[in-house]
Amino acid sequence: MAKAVRFYEAGGPDVLKYEDATVGDPGPGEVRIRHAAIGCNFADTYFRSGYYPAPLPNGIGVEGAGTIEAVGKGVTAFKVGDRVSYNGGPLGAYSTERVMPAAPLFKLPDNVSFEDAAGSTMRGLSATYWLVKTNPSIKAGDTILLHAAAGGVGLLAVQLAKLLGLRVIGTVSSEEKAEKARSYGCDEIIFYRREDVAARVKELTNGEGVSTVFDSVGKDTFEGSLKSLKRRGVLVGCGTASGPFPPIDAFQLMMQGSVYFIRPAFVDFYADPAERAELSTLWFDHLAAGRIKVDIGQRYALEDCVQAHRDIESGQTMGSSIFITGE
Repeated sequence: MAKAVRFYEAGGPDVLKYEDATVGDPGPGEVRIRHAAIGCNFADTYFRSGYYPAPLPNGIGVEGAGTIEAVGKGVTAFKVGDRVSYNGGPLGAYSTERVMPAAPLFKLPDNVSFEDAAGSTMRGLSATYWLVKTNPSIKAGDTILLHAAAGGVGLLAVQLAKLLGLRVIGTVSSEEKAEKARSYGCDEIIFYRREDVAARVKELTNGEGVSTVFDSVGKDTFEGSLKSLKRRGVLVGCGTASGPFPPIDAFQLMMQGSVYFIRPAFVDFYADPAERAELSTLWFDHLAAGRIKVDIGQRYALEDCVQAHRDIESGQTMGSSIFITGE
């Protein structure tokens, strides 16, 4: 019998239930996948809490890695035995086995482990489109500000940014996280809880500011992020760990230096097949070649999902968090 995590009402981590699950055969356009590892992402807490609406009851999780066990009618890009990972599709990744659409799947290079894939498919592909697509004018030699630089996405984004020739100023909350971010290539560190982020950015850029800010924190950092931009810079609202971004005042954007704000969604940058292939090839090639290392800071059994959500919401985790199914 397969196992899965479901929730029947929105709320705190305790609403998550680890249960037996029946898995049938894949229908047209679907596959059955046996998970080896599953991503545990901050975005999962948004669905669980109700911040992202979802029909109930429901499974949870959108990222996993494993082996295809069966394919449905019309699936031609994948076959039984293929090693794959994914981000997207219906909720339900927190499971030992599931049926899901084939569309979100990516074939894994042989030398990319399931753990690394589960720890970086959402995070790595997110970092890729942030850095490559959200500010078309970004170029080698530019300086960027990256919030939560020691987090799961942050450590991957730092490495990719350095491969793209960017100077990275990262924000962290502790000395331990600062050491971690530096070890992955972060050029400068700002302790956002005890320093004025915008003032330090100006000091580190000779008063100019940065071309791009990648802000995954949201409400608590928005004002400092905006003030850290140079003229015609771009603030990329990547996430809302502290709460939603406030309403955007167009006049404020002008007064700040004709700056831009974008709140991008993963699906909009991976919907076009050519763009999807471009971005995923860039990411998985770096990962397979060993140019990027996935830092898995936390590993959990699937039945420990409640504790995993408590940990990720506490802000104490570093690197990526994953579930190991034991399959």
